[in-house]
Amino acid sequence: MTDPAERFPVITQVRSELSRYLRTETVGGAFLLIAAAAALLWVNSPWGASYVTMTETVLAVPPLHLDLTLADWTKDGLLAIFFFVAGLELKRELVVGELADPKRAALPIIAAVGGVVTPALIAMAVGVGVEGMDRGWAIPVATDIAFALAVLAMTGSRIPASARVFLLSLAVVDDLMAIVLIAVLFTTTVSLLWLLAALACFAGWALAQHKRIRGPWLYLPIALVAWYALHEAGIHPTMAGVVLGLLTRVRPDPGEDEAPATRLEHLIQPISAGLCVPLFALFASGVPLDGRVFGELFSDRLALAVILGLLLGKTLGIFGISWLAIRFGIAKRPAGLGYRDMFALSVLGAIGFTVSLLVAELALADVGDGSAVELAKAAVLVTSMAASLAGSALLLRRGRVHQARQDARALEREDNGVIEIPAGSSLRDRERRTSNGAEAVPGQGEGSTK
Repeated sequence: MTDPAERFPVITQVRSELSRYLRTETVGGAFLLIAAAAALLWVNSPWGASYVTMTETVLAVPPLHLDLTLADWTKDGLLAIFFFVAGLELKRELVVGELADPKRAALPIIAAVGGVVTPALIAMAVGVGVEGMDRGWAIPVATDIAFALAVLAMTGSRIPASARVFLLSLAVVDDLMAIVLIAVLFTTTVSLLWLLAALACFAGWALAQHKRIRGPWLYLPIALVAWYALHEAGIHPTMAGVVLGLLTRVRPDPGEDEAPATRLEHLIQPISAGLCVPLFALFASGVPLDGRVFGELFSDRLALAVILGLLLGKTLGIFGISWLAIRFGIAKRPAGLGYRDMFALSVLGAIGFTVSLLVAELALADVGDGSAVELAKAAVLVTSMAASLAGSALLLRRGRVHQARQDARALEREDNGVIEIPAGSSLRDRERRTSNGAEAVPGQGEGSTK
């Protein structure tokens, strides 16, 4: 029989890349949590003033008229790298991944729309009339890819692999819509000349990809100029990362081992997950948590808008619209997943971190004395932790259910004289298990070919 990897090389490559992406994001999620915890401990310690001093330290580049604080550099600069990786991942998913098949892409796309619209509506309704909510309603619309996948990897190992594919596809589309919102909401005045310069950089990148030019000597200067041009144009410069990622080629040429997008992901993703996102979390998560803040979390309408938008809006939006889409035949339920599994994944969708913290800073920076930003960020942090704990509990419970079903099927097969051999078993173990003359079949573990 022909090896499936030889019959479907593109599918095999995509699955391999998706697995690698999940493993990397798991590590990145752990680094993100450590950095956020360090920031919270630091700012709420006797040395909290030094944290504030660090974040407000200005690192200027006089020739370019860039006078940004360290916190701004992480928000505007390092996150551009994170969004570049997100753009690469989105392009690959759209061309050769899960989102390339309209039938398979329908559910995560519909779920992502529900997970953006519902939180926004709830935040608007709860925070109507509150200063800053004219743009602050966008705070709870984004799901954090690294954080959510890290929780899934740690607590959902017994859940079918289709859960990871669904959550990843959902989060990628979700982040794309959040990126569009950032571009629309936080662009006030645009400099046409600098915008044309940025468009010229994008055209140059696309042309270089078309001409199959390789080497950082061309692409790195284009990326830096594009970032600076958008910054000067008045558009949030992280958009440069997204656009350049979407313009990168994802299909390898004949005789080419890897497409440029794959090579760039291999090179840049560890930097993004292990350095850029954790540093942003370190500079963005330093929120003073005292009695006043905890009291306002459950009384201030701005905080309630963020909390209910994330925890209630995300969960109901993702699960509710997914249920309706499946119920009316618009989309198909992922293989092996029940509605309770999808509800647990919807709770993970309420983990808003990186993009939510970014939107909070952008939307509320000019509101009052800065306390609104701190309150909104505290609401994001507390809600994300609550969603991660609730989602973990649900995933662990669903994992036990799936494991029990798998054990029952294995026992039934054994009673019928068929011995299931776990993937990776040694030859001696296989001989011992089949010494009674029963038929042996491969197990259903990750390494199984069945």
